[in-house]
Amino acid sequence: MNPLAHILEHKVVAIVRGANPPDLLRIAQALHAGGVRLMEITLNSPGALASIEEIAREMDGKLLVGAGTVLDPETARAALLAGAKYIISPTLNKKTIRMTKRYGAVSIPGAYTATEILKAYEYGGDLIKVFPAGASGAGYFKDIAGPLPHIPLMPTGGVSLDNIKGFADAGAKAFGLGSALVDTRQAVTDEYLTQLTAKARAFVAAVVG
Repeated sequence: MNPLAHILEHKVVAIVRGANPPDLLRIAQALHAGGVRLMEITLNSPGALASIEEIAREMDGKLLVGAGTVLDPETARAALLAGAKYIISPTLNKKTIRMTKRYGAVSIPGAYTATEILKAYEYGGDLIKVFPAGASGAGYFKDIAGPLPHIPLMPTGGVSLDNIKGFADAGAKAFGLGSALVDTRQAVTDEYLTQLTAKARAFVAAVVG
């Protein structure tokens, strides 16, 4: 499996932040049932590295797991050794990109301005996370695509069912979905998991079909 091709094909990246580790496998299974094939576990979550290892093992061939909120190369390396196939950052760090590429993984650095986006791509970013996307809206992505049409962008932060189609129409190649999809503040009950699968299915249908 080519991780970058997999991301660009399936598009929806479920961001799981702060979930209780015992709940993660059931969350992953519910997302998979709804058609989601990409799951990001943020490294500021409890037991994040062990959770990445578990999901990579238990959902192998079903769901591609990555690490999020990666701020430095040392943390990126630890996540990659745990089984992450892509590294997502909220900010731009050249050394983190280089470390990720050294391990043959997909680098998704965070950027916002046109200058930052171009630098992130020139440093080796495969897909650029534009964060926070909700503050600017889909029109910003259309504007960025004018001078930088060759750079694939992933809006994250503020993406919802109401606006995801607009981001897709503006040229976004993938979508980072946090609490709009996986709300870890709620108890993970059977009803919650059923609703999660339904939400996942709706997001996938909006951008993949």
